[in-house]
Amino acid sequence: MKIALGSDHAGYQLKRQVMDHLHKQGIECEDFGAPNAVDAASYVPAAVAVSRAVLEKRADYGIVICGTGLGISITANKHKGIRAALCTNEYMARMARQHNNANVLGMGARVIGSALAFSIVDAFLSEPFEMGGRHQVRVDEIIATEEANFK
Repeated sequence: MKIALGSDHAGYQLKRQVMDHLHKQGIECEDFGAPNAVDAASYVPAAVAVSRAVLEKRADYGIVICGTGLGISITANKHKGIRAALCTNEYMARMARQHNNANVLGMGARVIGSALAFSIVDAFLSEPFEMGGRHQVRVDEIIATEEANFK
């Protein structure tokens, strides 16, 4: 499994901690985010780079982190085919995968601590999408909405 990670300066520390957590599990990571926590860096290029890596299948999933997780998740969702879910707990992460087939996880470094972030990441990456049934119908509706609105 390969994960694309991106952050702005506010999410830098948590991104590095998440990368270390994933490396300890033998998961390959690619960093598309801010180079440090000191110099101001926009979340927009990071979200774009992570989204492209996922869409181009250079990564299986993406993780995006900014101060609240809001701006970077919104930006990721501006890409056709990306279903970024901002999660603040493990349950949301599981449901994002099971019900929405999310392919990018968003988190807020100023909202959650590292221990919770690790649990959220683990839940997100270990949960499969429930193929078929009402959840597939809804994901298909999301895809149809993208087709109609992303021109």
